[in-house]
Amino acid sequence: MVIKTNWYVLTGGPCSGKSKTLEYLSSLGYFTFPELARVLVDLEIAKGRKIEEIRKDELNFQKKLLKMKIKLENKLDPKQIIFFDRGIPDSIAYLKKENLNVDKVIKGSKKRKYKKVFFMEQYQFKGDYARIEDKKTAEIISKLIFETYTNLGYKLVRVPVMRTIEEKGKFILDRL
Repeated sequence: MVIKTNWYVLTGGPCSGKSKTLEYLSSLGYFTFPELARVLVDLEIAKGRKIEEIRKDELNFQKKLLKMKIKLENKLDPKQIIFFDRGIPDSIAYLKKENLNVDKVIKGSKKRKYKKVFFMEQYQFKGDYARIEDKKTAEIISKLIFETYTNLGYKLVRVPVMRTIEEKGKFILDRL
């Protein structure tokens, strides 16, 4: 049985404005969750590990991340309006990028149905402390994410590159 939710996902490749748009929606009073991959990276860095160590074993990283996502979603009320920075299907794209098995993740992704998925178009790529991707890899990830959600039956709402985060936020809110 698929659980339908009132949850919205902001997704797309690295540097597409997901986190900043989510922060904006949060400032308007919406209930939001940050990108859990960044939370996991921050927790590991706090233990003294470097990003290269953390992401060296991508399968292990993705398994930890997926457990965090599932644990979080299992605790949340499907009726509550929530915005997420990435959803469980994003893990499929990252695993596919590494040619790793995605069968269990695909099965798990079908347990809940997000109300709507907003696909943020790629913006100018900029690396930071938590990002291991380069521009080309970010473009590959973006494409894989779009394909993954589409293959799972989602009709993605494309969010174009805009001048301000407020414009992106309004664009999204106008399409709920």
